[in-house]
Amino acid sequence: MNEIVVTRVTTPEERRAIELIRRAVFQVEQGIDPKIEFDGLDESADHVLAYLNQTPVGTARIRYLEDTVAKIERLAVLLEARHRGIGKKLMEKALEVAAKKGKTEAVIHAQEYVKRLHEQLGFEVVSDRFYEAGIAHIKMKKSLLG
Repeated sequence: MNEIVVTRVTTPEERRAIELIRRAVFQVEQGIDPKIEFDGLDESADHVLAYLNQTPVGTARIRYLEDTVAKIERLAVLLEARHRGIGKKLMEKALEVAAKKGKTEAVIHAQEYVKRLHEQLGFEVVSDRFYEAGIAHIKMKKSLLG
């Protein structure tokens, strides 16, 4: 059984699950400083959480930069749950949440190695490579209209 469910986060228990996932992926696996990862912006953002067989395994954060723009960030899937389409489902749910808030454009700073995933979802590269936390990224955009 490989049931994948993605929901918008509403409870303290879900927020704790997000923290554990992000620590495992960004701090332990990728070596990112906790001060960078937990930047004080989580409380004002929306979050989505992916479950695999009722176990939390992935997350993404949606921040609202302007009246029309949502930034999707902190996309993380636990190592043992990868290659099952969970990252794509998280992004689809995050885009849905942003569109329901009336946003017309989504932007991401994607780690370069997952560029193809975002292109499959309709994102286009709008920058050269740059580095955040020592990791190669690219800025990508997607219209949420139609």
